[in-house]
Amino acid sequence: MIDLYTWGTPNGQKVSIMLEACRLHYSVHPIDILNNAQFDPAFLALSPNNKIPAIIDPEGPEGKPIQLFESGAILLYLADKTGEFLPPEGAERYEVIQWLMWQMGGFGPFLGQAHHFNRFAPEKVPYAIKRYTDEANRLWKVLDTQLTGKRFICNDLTIADFAVYPWAMRHEWQGVDRKAYPAVDQWMNEMADLAFVQRGMQIP
Repeated sequence: MIDLYTWGTPNGQKVSIMLEACRLHYSVHPIDILNNAQFDPAFLALSPNNKIPAIIDPEGPEGKPIQLFESGAILLYLADKTGEFLPPEGAERYEVIQWLMWQMGGFGPFLGQAHHFNRFAPEKVPYAIKRYTDEANRLWKVLDTQLTGKRFICNDLTIADFAVYPWAMRHEWQGVDRKAYPAVDQWMNEMADLAFVQRGMQIP
């Protein structure tokens, strides 16, 4: 039984989608980041960067327990553990990792800043709102171009889709009109129809 330490954010939802998709047994431990539970010493022992999600798998490599933080690392680990949603070798594997890194380095951090300045900042900062809304739309355009003519980001359903989808679902917070990106919009509808995605998006 994998222990999942998470909260209802895009980074947390990436991992719960993957766990559901792989039909893995897991136990959910909510970390209420709104009340600073991420700074509890017990959680910091799992995730020293005080961010969700984190996992403990008692049946890790060589049958030994493993604990991991960083959602991208967890997705890679679970893909290798199960042999699902990530090609085992070759150019196709690196294409998926490339788009996972794109999400981790851009379509996540910059969209998170758009969330903050558009929705949560205690005062309006026009420069920051424009900067991050513009960057959000640029990233959506990159994604739209990649998805044009494809069902999923790397043709087959992979961890890249699981990583990107929860962030795309917050488009209203980003100042993004999803209908302006028809390939992304179609992909989002396709993802939303998957039962395991629906379940994963509800965790915790």
